Amino acid sequence: MTPVASPRGPLAGIRIVEFAGIGPTPMAGMLLADLGAEIVIIDRLEPSGLGIARAPRFDVTRRGRRSLALDLKRPDGVALALDLVTRADALIEGFRPGTMERLGLGPETCLAGNPKLVYGRVTGWGQDGPLAKAAGHDLNYIALAGALSAIGRQGEAPTIPLNLIGDYGGGAMLLAFGLVCALLEARGSGRGQIVDAAMVEGTATLMASLYGLAAAGLHQPERGTNLLDSGAPHYETYRCADGEWITIAPIEPKFRQVLLQRIGFAPEDFPDMADTAAWPAARKLLAERFAERSREEWRARLEGSDACFAPVLSLAEAPLHPHAQARGMFVTLAGVVQPAPAPRFSRTPAAIPTPAEEPGASGRAALADWGVSPDEISQLEGAGVIRAAANIPTPVP
Repeated sequence: MTPVASPRGPLAGIRIVEFAGIGPTPMAGMLLADLGAEIVIIDRLEPSGLGIARAPRFDVTRRGRRSLALDLKRPDGVALALDLVTRADALIEGFRPGTMERLGLGPETCLAGNPKLVYGRVTGWGQDGPLAKAAGHDLNYIALAGALSAIGRQGEAPTIPLNLIGDYGGGAMLLAFGLVCALLEARGSGRGQIVDAAMVEGTATLMASLYGLAAAGLHQPERGTNLLDSGAPHYETYRCADGEWITIAPIEPKFRQVLLQRIGFAPEDFPDMADTAAWPAARKLLAERFAERSREEWRARLEGSDACFAPVLSLAEAPLHPHAQARGMFVTLAGVVQPAPAPRFSRTPAAIPTPAEEPGASGRAALADWGVSPDEISQLEGAGVIRAAANIPTPVP
């Protein structure tokens, strides 16, 4: 059994029931657990077949929580879940609309048993609307919100930005933010509520500034022609002599001056990058200059200055950078390098998370800590309603 760290962080004392899912659901759970919330994940008895199968220790967004493998198709399994919900401050789930209701665990039922409960839900399209019950993934949600159309180079197809925008920025973080807001409100009102986080709406929220720029005529519809979308030569990636890449982003004139001076150009003789007509000439000069030296040589000249510079680092390189090491940006859990909890808190710092555990690994201990009697736990286990990790098939990489 993986030990659970002592409660620390600003959310210490908050108890949450998390119904296992993929994408934004476990990420939201990780964010909350990293900052001290005590979370029990309710897992299936059999693998769901959703997401990317891998051994538990590589499933980083499940870290910091205990797992209870529970049969929600049986009435006594649903009853146990409802019992835990009555003891919780919040619940998070990411099923299609109507799924929790069909299980007998919908908001109306849960809030009847626990009126102060914050019921957090995250879906792609939201709980209602024409697309609410359709399947989808991050790419679909960011496409509909207008984000995907704006990402990419001129004349090329939209660039797929991993699943960072819909699943995580527009989904997990929006859910975690909404959940904490509702928990704060419940402390005063004594009443819980439903938090409906839709990835398509979260993505639209992330695009707020861009919608404003477009309305003002400061962002053109054609991607790759604007300041922040690879159109500008001074907000761009460049290849170095060793084939590695660097980034520059001196948007402000004073920072452009620093960059140009440090790479050997006289700013007064360089094409005016405030003029879009000069962008092609400026880009050519910068590309030629950066191709003359290696990435490490440019780091020596530019890193730490006001040139707005950073090397493009791989997943293996990023944790080794001196700034990352000085800040403790990464931790290693069960041999897996992963981001450390963030943000930082001066008085209630987060603990180092515990590694993600196998489904059902500490279900008995979690139930005992949440006040379920030993006799009831033994009865449920004997009836196959809950199951230990040793009896649950575990996916391998």
